[in-house]
Amino acid sequence: MTFRLRYQAHDFELPEGTFLIGRSGECQLSLDDPLVSRKHAALQVRAQGVVVEDLESRNGVYVNGLRITVQKEVADGDKITIGSQEMLLYGGEELHPDGMGIDFRRATQTLGAMALNDMRKIADEPTEFGGSGDGGSKGFQSLKLLSNLADKALGLGRADEAERILQTILLDILNRARANVPLEMPAAELATRYAARLAGATGKSSWVNYSFELYSIARRPLPAPVIDELYTVVRKVKAPDLGPLRAYLDELRRLAPSFGPAERFLVQRIEGLERLVALK
Repeated sequence: MTFRLRYQAHDFELPEGTFLIGRSGECQLSLDDPLVSRKHAALQVRAQGVVVEDLESRNGVYVNGLRITVQKEVADGDKITIGSQEMLLYGGEELHPDGMGIDFRRATQTLGAMALNDMRKIADEPTEFGGSGDGGSKGFQSLKLLSNLADKALGLGRADEAERILQTILLDILNRARANVPLEMPAAELATRYAARLAGATGKSSWVNYSFELYSIARRPLPAPVIDELYTVVRKVKAPDLGPLRAYLDELRRLAPSFGPAERFLVQRIEGLERLVALK
């Protein structure tokens, strides 16, 4: 039997083995909830059934409203509550030939468009999706959700699936920036991080160029973690394009007098990236 976990109207296929749930990025399902421990619970998935286990969490695990002690077998239709997050276990659907559940595939096929619609609904609210806010906009929350799904696809070696999940929202962020809509910098940083990951997974230079163009429009040096990622990624891209990188550096050098020591150091690291790409 195939088991699935429904969370926020999206289905996650549960392969046999251990499926971790918590706040940590190491978990198969990462929950952004202060009531959730880093590694809060585990689903032990076997062909004959699923057992949920409390990993000595601070706030416990509940099944159908009752707190479990250590482990409890769960069945089709049981509600699992972790922190303030609720999810539903159910099973019985046949797997798609590629090993992914039909509902999961349908969800990921539509998530990009859903996120884009959310962002367009708030297009007339620049203070909510724009500027240098704290990342609380609907667009940023949509990007975080899609990024979590893309992580699962990348973890399964499905680079094309991850790219399809993310490309709609990533391109919409770039197109908004091109149209002079103020950038929400937490969203810009997350977007460039995942563009770099897509570049490394797919070998496409267009995702490398994405980061340079977006931050050229932002008129800022890329964040240090993105630069670190790009140093690894450009070695995997078959034909990196120097043009966008050099155009970005030209913009940074023009702005250099307004930069502080930390920003100037980031520019130096990006110049090192240019030398690395030129050697390929």
